[in-house]
Amino acid sequence: MSDKKNKKLTPTQQEYQKLEQQIEPKRPVLINCIRAFLVGGLICTIGQVLQWIFITYFNFNEKTVGSPTSAVLIIISVLFTGFGIYDHIAQWAGAGTSIPITGFANSIASAAIEHRSEGYVLGTGGNMFKLAGSVIAIGTFSAFIVAIIKITLTWLGVM
Repeated sequence: MSDKKNKKLTPTQQEYQKLEQQIEPKRPVLINCIRAFLVGGLICTIGQVLQWIFITYFNFNEKTVGSPTSAVLIIISVLFTGFGIYDHIAQWAGAGTSIPITGFANSIASAAIEHRSEGYVLGTGGNMFKLAGSVIAIGTFSAFIVAIIKITLTWLGVM
């Protein structure tokens, strides 16, 4: 805590802050970074292997392979969330599981699972996008703005 904020505290609160700093366990930052790097790298490696499989065995090319790869990663993430495996991986790896595709799928699936007791429409359907709703809204708005810019530049003959 900064000195300015610390001076505003009463002597009892300052004493408590010192005691809290002594008792609080130190976080293993280096180990946490290594775990996040390994799990995030593993998720990306799985994505690359899936792309290679789709290109080699299913006649996709570099332009069309992204959609099925993303879909498979989303399905795996949702299944792992449903079976409770994703939570254990995230507990161990921390930020390494927040790769956009798998992390986003996990956030939606976990919210849907959490609210399933309230019913399918008002519980699952109504609450699964609460956490991810802002991401969806900002993504949709950004895509709209980029499309307007592209249409304008095409109309002007720049593109």
